[in-house]
Amino acid sequence: MRILGIDPGVATIGFGVLDTDGFRHKLVKCGVISTPAHTSLASRLEQIYNDLLDLIEIFKPDVASIEELFFNTNLTTGIAVAHGRGVILLACQKAGLKIYEYTPLQVKQAVVGYGRAEKAQVMDMVKRICQLKAAPKPDDAADAVALALCHARSSTSLLYRGENEECSTI
Repeated sequence: MRILGIDPGVATIGFGVLDTDGFRHKLVKCGVISTPAHTSLASRLEQIYNDLLDLIEIFKPDVASIEELFFNTNLTTGIAVAHGRGVILLACQKAGLKIYEYTPLQVKQAVVGYGRAEKAQVMDMVKRICQLKAAPKPDDAADAVALALCHARSSTSLLYRGENEECSTI
């Protein structure tokens, strides 16, 4: 399975493409989509949409793993990120990808084994699991790889039975 992990944003959107057989994980490519500052939100959203469709066309992922938004203190930034996330969801939907959404807590739990792990712990585990010499840079790209790993690990759970089936413990 090929997974496209996406860390939403407006200025910088992390992406990670991961191949997995459920047990071994190989990082294919990671990086960021960057939009220029001092341009209109509409222009930035259009660039995100077009660049994401290009990535999907180039790497042909089977699914997308996208971070759910967590609002902390800066509501204005959160609203802009929500706009970006909406465009990301639209691009993945239009491309026919099955979309899975995970909270930061779920990502940390799947990658590190502890939902309150520090960012450095997540980066180190991404490096180890993917057998990389160093953690992906910048942080947005590493976060996107962690999202892809989260889905890779979650999709092999006994609770995950398939596309149209409910979760089960059997």
